[in-house]
Amino acid sequence: MHKTLSVLVVSAMVLSACSGWRGSRVNPSNWFGKSTAATEEYSVDDADALIPQQSEGTSLFARGEVEDNSVPIAVIDELRIDPTASGAIIFVSGTANRQGAYNAQLSRVRSEELTKNGVMEFTFRVDYPEYATVQGNERSRRVTEAVNVSNQDLEGIRLVRVKGQQNALESRRR
Repeated sequence: MHKTLSVLVVSAMVLSACSGWRGSRVNPSNWFGKSTAATEEYSVDDADALIPQQSEGTSLFARGEVEDNSVPIAVIDELRIDPTASGAIIFVSGTANRQGAYNAQLSRVRSEELTKNGVMEFTFRVDYPEYATVQGNERSRRVTEAVNVSNQDLEGIRLVRVKGQQNALESRRR
């Protein structure tokens, strides 16, 4: 009887101390804040009516700005342009300095001078792991990337150039 009474009194005291749990930051129901009704008015002509407005505050899962650590690939081995019904596919193959290159991308270089001369120029960029990797043979360092270009982008273009670290390859329109 004494054990039951003491357990009942202790549990009543513990439960009465839980009133602070409701407003605590440890409580998972408080992690995302309270829901609010949308009060923003959108017009029918608003092009971004379905895109939610971004808040300036940081959220629990927000990512910071990503730093670009990519570098031009060592050597451009192949440049091929395959025509399609809607434009062309620019296919590029290159050899990296060492094994483990990833996140290959053809980043377009834009300038008034290139546009005036009818040149579309890309830089073939890759990322390398932070840790040291072996150089390996040439076949194991091969990286390929392709980009689709529309007819509208190709209008007025006579030369496509892809640059790497040590060389550049070009293809002229006939």
